[in-house]
Formats: sequence, C-alpha cells, structure tokens
Amino acid sequence: MGKDMAFAADDYVVYPSHGVGQIKAIEKQEIAGDMLEMYVVSFEQDRLILRVPVAKAPKSGMRKLSSKDKIQTAMNALKARPRPKRTVMWSRRAQEYEAKINSGDPVSIAEVVRELHKGEDAEQSYSERQMYRAALERLAREVAAIERIDEDMATEKLQKVLAAAA
Repeated sequence: MGKDMAFAADDYVVYPSHGVGQIKAIEKQEIAGDMLEMYVVSFEQDRLILRVPVAKAPKSGMRKLSSKDKIQTAMNALKARPRPKRTVMWSRRAQEYEAKINSGDPVSIAEVVRELHKGEDAEQSYSERQMYRAALERLAREVAAIERIDEDMATEKLQKVLAAAA
C-alpha cells in the first residue's frame, strides 16, 4: 500500500452519495495514457461498483466509518425534539433533506430521520416515507458496519431510540 493511501482493501468506507461500501481492491488502470491507482468500492446493497482514483478520494468526501462517539452523537440527534414544522413547502424541505442524506454525515442523516419519523398512525406522503426510509437505511448501514451487526438489527436499534424519544 502506497504511503499516500488512506484506505486498504477490505476497509469499510462511506462515500457521501452512496453510503457504506467496502474496498474490494486497489488496482492500477490506464486512463487517457496515465496510470491511475483506483479504489474499487463495492456497495453490495445497490449492486454497484465504484472506482475512485486514490488521488481524488479525499476530495470526493470518501471517509472511514464514523467513530463510536460520532455515532453516539447521531443517536443523540435522533432523541432530540423535531423542529416545529415550518410552513416551508415540502419541495424545499425535500431538497434540504436530500442534501443532508448525501452529505454522508451521520449526524445530518440522523436529523433527517428524526424530522421525518412518524408514529404508526400518522399521515405521511409517499415522498416523505421514501426519504425517511432512505435516511434510515443509510444510517443503519453505517451503524451495522461499525457494530458488526446486520442491517436489520441496526435498523431495529435506531427505531427503538426513535420510539423511546417519541
């Protein structure tokens, strides 16, 4: 492994727009006459393979899994009171939530989960449910990878925190 590489094969990483993936290999590839080292990142849940040039990885926002402290901060964000529903149109809020989900920051993602979490009987639009699921899934996958549990167990854990806070 080169000294400038932040990641190794088998490392779990978070790529902002795709969530948790695993580095399957580091390969050299010729692109436009240049030899580039690439991280080959697999996102199994999406059946996606991403090749990220080693030199561009830091700028891409690719990072190691969050620390236990950072995840605890995200858990605490789940417990906080949701902000009062502003009269901002859903399309504007949806853009804001989408940006938070794609930031890759677990605390921002937890805020989206908290804001969109509804009890079983609450009315929620299809797009709100979709966005809630996307945020919950993204957060659960990182919790699962950090705690070495499966995604369903991580989702249950997050839902228990939400239910206790409600």
